[in-house]
Amino acid sequence: MLGCGVVGSGTLRTLQENAAAIQRQLGASIHVKKVCVRSLDKPRDVDVPRSLFTTDASEVVDDPEIQIVAELIGGIEPAGGYILRALRNGKHVVTANKELIAKAGHQLLVEAAERNLDFHFEGSVAGGIPIIRAMKVSLAGNRIEALMGIVNGTTNYILTQMAVHGSDFATALAEAQAKGYAEADPTDDVDGHDAAYKLTILASIAFQSRVLLDQVYHEGIRGISDKDIAYAKALGYVIKLVAIAKESGDRTEVRVHPAMLPESHPLASVNDVFNAIHVQGNAVGEVMFYGRGAGAMPTGSSVVADLMETARGMLFGGSGRIACTCFTEKPILPIEDVETNYYVRIETDDRPRVLAAIANVFGEHGVSLESVLQKQGNGEEAEIVWITHRTREGDLRAALRAIEALPTVRRIGNWIRVEE
Repeated sequence: MLGCGVVGSGTLRTLQENAAAIQRQLGASIHVKKVCVRSLDKPRDVDVPRSLFTTDASEVVDDPEIQIVAELIGGIEPAGGYILRALRNGKHVVTANKELIAKAGHQLLVEAAERNLDFHFEGSVAGGIPIIRAMKVSLAGNRIEALMGIVNGTTNYILTQMAVHGSDFATALAEAQAKGYAEADPTDDVDGHDAAYKLTILASIAFQSRVLLDQVYHEGIRGISDKDIAYAKALGYVIKLVAIAKESGDRTEVRVHPAMLPESHPLASVNDVFNAIHVQGNAVGEVMFYGRGAGAMPTGSSVVADLMETARGMLFGGSGRIACTCFTEKPILPIEDVETNYYVRIETDDRPRVLAAIANVFGEHGVSLESVLQKQGNGEEAEIVWITHRTREGDLRAALRAIEALPTVRRIGNWIRVEE
């Protein structure tokens, strides 16, 4: 093993606690020979002999007796270099490294395939939810038409606190950090980077087309206010940070952003740190995968499942290797060409004909309006909330720029996509 932090400790504990069941299923045991760590003195939530640990990665990746390397460090380097070295030394690899798979997974899968080695990464997306194997194996007979998921537990916890307890963003984030759900620097989570890594992986598998990380549009939840949460509730919606991938003609949509979901939507009731991925296939119809998307034991569960699959192939003369399935390179739909409904909150002067002036600008830009909610003004300022019909995003953005220039408009409070 490389790394023994949260996921590494969960992997070791799972191997220990379920050793008898693992041996019964495999007909052999999985023996951990060495664990490379940065510090030998750091306390760890697992009871193993101190002699198991080393600070020298070569004792793992270069040992001829070690047949499988589990990379649980995270990040690009040194993790990527260690994995390449392990593969070139003829070792199978298991990883839970979402960033590395999103950025360099294709190259690593090709490297493993050329050497007839297994390379598994179930733990890289949605923790303990078995979504990658399900899409590559169980749903392989389908043409995946769309998937939508809540794949970041930190932001889901924050939005749940805001919706259920009335917390503002800063308070909810502080609570998430106090409970260990968010890092001291929460950028990867709250700005949507983490979800973008995971969507890059899922979309590449779903559409059998290589999706590059920089093609995935992403935005986070910092701009969501308690006002937006309250309006969403009044209108029958719930705000979630969603990862969306779907076919759009001959192109593919891949985007991560906050969205208003109807309260009846399957993802609307996924709360706190839980994750869920809703998949639509042309044969199976709609299926949803739900569970804990992070944490020591859930992610450790996925890592151990990959270790077992690799060991099974070694024992019985086959290979559990699921090679890269990116057979095509479908063009990605620019975010400006995406079509959906929108929620728009505008702060204006409290004067006659303001609503009509704004509606006129929407109309000039081809934005059709479904409903409007005007909060009672105080004589000086007012707030207007609009829900649009299905609209091209580029047209909406152009309309909002024109509306913001109106002398009676104080500011665009927010706008959020509505996924019906």
